[in-house]
Amino acid sequence: MKFKLDINKETLTVEEKKSLEAMWRNCARRIILSTTLAGSGHPGGSLSSLHLLIMLYSVIRHKPADPRWPKRDRVVISMGHISPAAYSVLSEFGYFSEERFLLEFRKAGSPFAGHVEQGVPGIEWNTGNLGQGLSAAAAMALASKLKKQDNLVFCLMGDGEQQKGQVCEARRFAFKYQLSNLIAIVDRNRLQIGGDTQEVMPQNLRAEYKANGWNVIYLEDGHDVEDIFAALRRVKNQEVENPHAPTAIIARTIMSKGVSFMENRSKYHGQTLGLEEAQKALGELGFADDLSLWMEKRKKNQILSPSTHYTPPPPSIDSGAPIIYEAGKMTDNRSAYGAALLDMAKTNNIRGRCPKILGFSCDLEGSVKMDKFRDLCPEAFFEAGIQEHHTASIAGAMSREGFISFFSTFGVFGVGETYNQHRLNDINETSLKLVCTHLGLDVGEDGPTHQCIDYIGLLYNLFNFSIFLPADPNQTDRIVRYVTANPGNHFVGMGRSKIPVITDKKGKPFFGPDYKFEPGKADWLRRGKDGCIISYGAMIPRALAATDILQKKYGLSVSLLNMASIKPLDRRSVIKAAQPGVLVTVEDHNIYTGLGKIVGDVLAEEGIKTHFAKLGVTGYGASGVPDDLYRMQGLDPVSIAGTVKRLIKK
Repeated sequence: MKFKLDINKETLTVEEKKSLEAMWRNCARRIILSTTLAGSGHPGGSLSSLHLLIMLYSVIRHKPADPRWPKRDRVVISMGHISPAAYSVLSEFGYFSEERFLLEFRKAGSPFAGHVEQGVPGIEWNTGNLGQGLSAAAAMALASKLKKQDNLVFCLMGDGEQQKGQVCEARRFAFKYQLSNLIAIVDRNRLQIGGDTQEVMPQNLRAEYKANGWNVIYLEDGHDVEDIFAALRRVKNQEVENPHAPTAIIARTIMSKGVSFMENRSKYHGQTLGLEEAQKALGELGFADDLSLWMEKRKKNQILSPSTHYTPPPPSIDSGAPIIYEAGKMTDNRSAYGAALLDMAKTNNIRGRCPKILGFSCDLEGSVKMDKFRDLCPEAFFEAGIQEHHTASIAGAMSREGFISFFSTFGVFGVGETYNQHRLNDINETSLKLVCTHLGLDVGEDGPTHQCIDYIGLLYNLFNFSIFLPADPNQTDRIVRYVTANPGNHFVGMGRSKIPVITDKKGKPFFGPDYKFEPGKADWLRRGKDGCIISYGAMIPRALAATDILQKKYGLSVSLLNMASIKPLDRRSVIKAAQPGVLVTVEDHNIYTGLGKIVGDVLAEEGIKTHFAKLGVTGYGASGVPDDLYRMQGLDPVSIAGTVKRLIKK
């Protein structure tokens, strides 16, 4: 239906209230029907938040016939489990038919999933893992500010969800960057799965939001349409204490509002009704019992709606000419990353215009070499403090708003600590450029808490993340330019130490002026007939030294294959590497989940018989200089050469 309230009016008319009441009953009926028909779902929170959602869609700027209309206000459903309410309201406003929702809800293959997903028209962000929605909404609000647009962004959240630390991180970020177009609406029904929210984990939400600098509007009755309308009018007209700050509307509601025997009972957070209970609930709402009719229609329905998930096109980028690091040059890959990023920013981020390339970091921009980018483009760099969870989410969401988004920090923080956030980014098909430094034992003296040795194993679980690990500054430069110019979630990893420029046998830079990085293509740094070493990153110089030892001391000719593209993997080169009959993988990574494991899988899948050994990190490292740590793990050139020699002797 087409229904729009004039936000500038003082009060609602009698007719408008009647229409809103009818809409509420229609949507409440759909909540009961959908969850009962599916036999699963979350009716309680859906009913408690229903008035808030209906009023929101009654006043925002949107076009149901054009869900991706650029001038639309955004609504992010952070508590994704209230999908029955979200789908019911979107159906009421004409985004899709009631029938499609009721026949398909929670059916395999349908976009009408148990937690809200972008495949449904009107849904902005896949959520479900509580606490991440406000970060995504902050990204949309920030994007609107950068583009100088006047879109408002609303984020509907649960009160139990406020216990998540990431919510606090997002609050602080939104205040720091004056996201006055961001409005959080908290459904304060005071119940969660474990019971009363104040017993599960006490919190003073109004005080907490105020302490983070937000404007706060409290509604004693979150079901009173007049009060909700007045609050939304205040926000729309910036009638708040601080017009530069974001606003939180905290609405006191009743779990399962509208069905007497369900009200204020925490079990209905995630428990659906039986047939008799559903019939009783429908009667209370004033509807005839048509449950059996819908059950029969759902059973017969074989047609599923297509997903409307939309991947926005990336901005056009000039990746520029590569920087060439000459032979004999010692520098760290992170400095090469910073130089490439700065070089592209000079071309693509023009002062006075909306920037194309954005940078996000967490109090480490100097260490990850984003400081020069920050100095050149202060309007495009966002220091998020020591708040990695929020930063991973907002950087990912920004990549869907027409920006090239870089997030850089140490590996333990950018991968290990934020895996769940990257998983949700991946599900939302973001295009994040995740560049992590200080990987592996190469971190050295900072010790095992900071030595990230599990990044490949973790990121390999994410279906749409590529993994690139450059061998030297020249290859780093090319890979950084590649990921900038090409869409997708790309991880680029590197160590901490300075390393030499990799050269060919003539002493020229291997990754010289004519080199072009190609995902899924490995680099044959050396060719030999007696065996092959496969390695990447900080281990390449040591593996090169091992091939020299084998040649000079034992007269053995061994190939060295640089696998900078771990995912996608160059399977053909792995197969070729195994042909001499001796294959050794060398890596600064957990031996059980890294390149060695992946290469071993290829050998097994292809039925290749070869003498094969994996060299890597077999236990948490110590605190010391990298060379000593590598020696302790058998990753120094002498140890690598010894392993290869023993296999060749077999």
